[in-house]
Amino acid sequence: MTKIVFVGAGSMAEAIINGLTKEDKVSPEFIHVTNKSDVDQLQLLKKAYNVQIVCEKKIALTEANIVFLAMKPKDAKEALTGIAPFLNKNATIISVIAGVTIQTITNYLGRRPIARVMPNTSAAVGLSASAISWNDLVSEEEKKSIVSLLESIGTVQAVDEEDLHVVTALSGSGPAYFYYFAEQFEAAAMKHGLNKSDARHLFVQTMEGAAQMLKKGDVEPNELRRRVTSPGGTTEAGLEQLIQYNVKDAIFACIDAAQNKSRVLGKQYE
Repeated sequence: MTKIVFVGAGSMAEAIINGLTKEDKVSPEFIHVTNKSDVDQLQLLKKAYNVQIVCEKKIALTEANIVFLAMKPKDAKEALTGIAPFLNKNATIISVIAGVTIQTITNYLGRRPIARVMPNTSAAVGLSASAISWNDLVSEEEKKSIVSLLESIGTVQAVDEEDLHVVTALSGSGPAYFYYFAEQFEAAAMKHGLNKSDARHLFVQTMEGAAQMLKKGDVEPNELRRRVTSPGGTTEAGLEQLIQYNVKDAIFACIDAAQNKSRVLGKQYE
């Protein structure tokens, strides 16, 4: 039976634990969790998911098949140094630490199977768009197993590690951009008299429907946009304002800035 240890017990660790237990991927008795110092958070996870709290890292890590690295990037060096002496030599590492490369993890933990994953906060509702990269020690069988575990929190797309910078900008940070759009659309609707509750419902349903149309994949976004845009109509009038205010340039700048920041942060941890 697969024994998993989470090093780090924050929101992403909890989202993954929730997915694993809800989908019956792993029994809670085989999921162990530890963190730097927040005992209260460990107790909350134990109560919510019936997982095992780890106080003695040595025993748990020695027996673990999979170790999830889920601490904050600023705590990575201390955590990796702390767990290195106790790791089972056959343990596979799955890192969800933003910016910390596979090579950096290897420098601390040695040559072993390592996967690096970039989920997003929608993992909390099982709808993460996760991207994954791995080193050459992860076998095809292990890749299938890891993907199966991560599918409990959403979709999984394999990419080259170098592409994780733009993935961070696109889907890792993407929910925040969406929430910002929601704020502004709601505010604009309320300015014209619509109440907040109705504005929220209509915006969310509109975005969900549009996302499903895109997900079908048989029609390109520009064609879907054309089909909605009647000449001389309301949609065209609105789109003209988006073009006039250079929204396209703002989106490009947004992704450029976020992926550049990912590269800068990555270099800090090398």
